[in-house]
Amino acid sequence: MSSRPATLGQLKESGWESVPVKEEVRRNAIRRIAAGQPLVEGVLGYEDTVLPQLENALLAGHDVIFLGERGQAKTRIIRSLTALLDEWIPIVSGSEILDDPYCPVSRHARDLVEHKGDETPISWVHRDDRFGEKLATPDTSIADLIGEVDPIKVAEGRYLSDELTLHYGLVPRTNRGIFAINELPDLSERIQVGLLNVLEERDIQVRGYKIRLPLDVMLVASANPEDYTNRGRIITPLKDRFGAQIRTHYPLDVETEIEVIDQEASPLRPDSVRVEVPRYMSEIVATISQLARQSPHINQRSGVSVRLSVANYETMVASAVRRALRLGEPEAVPRITDLEALPASTAGKVEVESIDEGRDGHVIERLVQQSVLSVFKATVPGEKLRAASGDFDGGEVVHAGDDVPAATLAAYLEQFPGLREVVTSLPGLSGKESPAALASATEFVLEGLHLSKRLNKDAAGARATYRAR
Repeated sequence: MSSRPATLGQLKESGWESVPVKEEVRRNAIRRIAAGQPLVEGVLGYEDTVLPQLENALLAGHDVIFLGERGQAKTRIIRSLTALLDEWIPIVSGSEILDDPYCPVSRHARDLVEHKGDETPISWVHRDDRFGEKLATPDTSIADLIGEVDPIKVAEGRYLSDELTLHYGLVPRTNRGIFAINELPDLSERIQVGLLNVLEERDIQVRGYKIRLPLDVMLVASANPEDYTNRGRIITPLKDRFGAQIRTHYPLDVETEIEVIDQEASPLRPDSVRVEVPRYMSEIVATISQLARQSPHINQRSGVSVRLSVANYETMVASAVRRALRLGEPEAVPRITDLEALPASTAGKVEVESIDEGRDGHVIERLVQQSVLSVFKATVPGEKLRAASGDFDGGEVVHAGDDVPAATLAAYLEQFPGLREVVTSLPGLSGKESPAALASATEFVLEGLHLSKRLNKDAAGARATYRAR
């Protein structure tokens, strides 16, 4: 920083040029697109849908509104846009609204430049400090967004007509930056009117002051499409002023859902237990969310957030670790038994349709069963199932559950050759794995045989017994 210009004169000598914030974003977006780099980091599944629309909007210099249900990475995308700003920009020292040294707009900055000329002190602001964000709430006021008279400054002896008595709101303080409003429809209509000039004329007015602040702001907003289209809580003139409207969505397939889980889930790695999650268990968790988004028993207007997948995955792993710690096992591998813990992490993240009120537990249980069966059919060859179910024709039973050690479950494979053949045919298994891995695979196959109507299951809490039909 010591090598950067410290005065207006030095800034002029350095050759630095001032550009509007949207031009700045466009310039940096062009560099990323030309280099084949992603426009935003950490957002999965939008490569062919949302991100091309966002690239078009930024290249066109548009203000953007993102429409989508909860948990569709709208806020993450918005916050990631700061990476498209220049790392450092100069401002007039002491400016509350990041005044451009070449074109100051606040009274403080204009007076300072007029008085000191090329000796005007310059400060440098990082791009992270050029982002403002406000969650729209019904109690949000014009003073919060635009500004208000500061009574402290009036008490210090200034006249009310003095522009220096103003306390700038969030929008002016994000001058030369990006300002985001989350859940825009929740703003009352009279407050939305206050944003009209910001979006079109690019200025603000505070109360009766005869001032005009030509702000340089890129405005980005998020909204739930239910609020946006059905309840009509965004006034028409404000909708008209957004240059681009981009619709977000949930992961379109199980693979993308698993990638999001792997990226977002908090790792549970206790010192005394090694954690390993089989692929089919991750697929089951991801499929639960995918099926929930298609279920007629789930309120689709509310949406089924990706947070459901992440929370269910973390709960499943925690259940496996808890069992391993209690049984003194060195390895924790999630089993079908651990899916019994998912209602606790699912119930608060889905809304059951009114016709199914009071049957939340049953709806969630059916989703889990459908997910297990779907993954089982996609993973296990159907021609091998007859031999596996035939192992039980003599009246044999298998006991499974949260209190059954992994070694006990794995030992059943020596007793049931047909079951062993199916288990060892699972992707990544050869029969030489640890008891915990074999126990997990055994429960998966047994539950799949039950849901395929090839075995009966007697369940009581977290305990289960599998027998012939």
